[in-house]
Amino acid sequence: MNILLKYTFSLLCLFLTSYIVTGQKTSRPEYIEKYKELAIRQMQSHSIPASITIAQACLESGDGNSRLATEGKNHFGIKCHTWEGPKIYQDDDAQGECFRKYNDVEESFKDHADFLRFRDRYRFLFELDIKDYKGWANGLKKAGYATNPNYPQMLIKIIEEYNLSQYDNLAINILPSPIEIEAAKVATPIVSSELYKFTLDRELFEKNGVAYIIGSKNDSYSSLARDYKLFTGELLRFNDLKNSVPIEEGTIIYVEKKKKSAEPLLEKHIAEAGETMYSLSQRYAIQLKSLYKINKMKKDSELQPGQIIILR
Repeated sequence: MNILLKYTFSLLCLFLTSYIVTGQKTSRPEYIEKYKELAIRQMQSHSIPASITIAQACLESGDGNSRLATEGKNHFGIKCHTWEGPKIYQDDDAQGECFRKYNDVEESFKDHADFLRFRDRYRFLFELDIKDYKGWANGLKKAGYATNPNYPQMLIKIIEEYNLSQYDNLAINILPSPIEIEAAKVATPIVSSELYKFTLDRELFEKNGVAYIIGSKNDSYSSLARDYKLFTGELLRFNDLKNSVPIEEGTIIYVEKKKKSAEPLLEKHIAEAGETMYSLSQRYAIQLKSLYKINKMKKDSELQPGQIIILR
């Protein structure tokens, strides 16, 4: 009988110990220590301050203790939108809202970084100094990441209380931001080339290695074709047009054939309302038919806000 009691008591102690260990919440310092390296890696690959990433993760996931974090591995409270992967449902601004569910925490951190880097609504953030965590905190609220009016102050408090800005100084070999990659570059064709002659009269730019000019309302495709010694149909094909259309001020007009994919580091774009596959093909200097092919989309398919478009 004594042996049975001892055995039962031992099992009970083991159960209680296991419950206490598994049921114990992660503290904020523990959470930061565990995931700081992920935040630093996202800073290097996506040009987002590590301090902002880890502060958002702390706040949005309750230091990794929320149901979204424990069951859905969602550490940033990102909702489904056009998400086609696994889902988890939870009350938020409304009842039973859909949130993204991930296979692991690293996938959540990567998706958060993509969410900010490849959406135009957050584009202005990349004009800030990468170590300006206060500017980023206020910018996230301005862009609509969170509805809480005190969101910037909450992030800044976490960053300063736990000295998270130190991790911004640990990131090395940070890749250029989308703003830097897409910035207008003046083309410098070799002196012996046909294009060089035209730079004497009109400024020539390039993106994705393709030369273009900025059109004005006084231009027409036929007149530009004559200027650049091209057939009108040829110039229209360079710009994925079947027929000549009026040129609006500031229109990008390619004077060479576009590429089949975007330049390196611009691997995707998250669509916003009003964007079309044509507008993206002109923005990134990609042939329209190639853009459809890369994304396995039917010709003339319409974009949905939040839809991920692969660029290369």
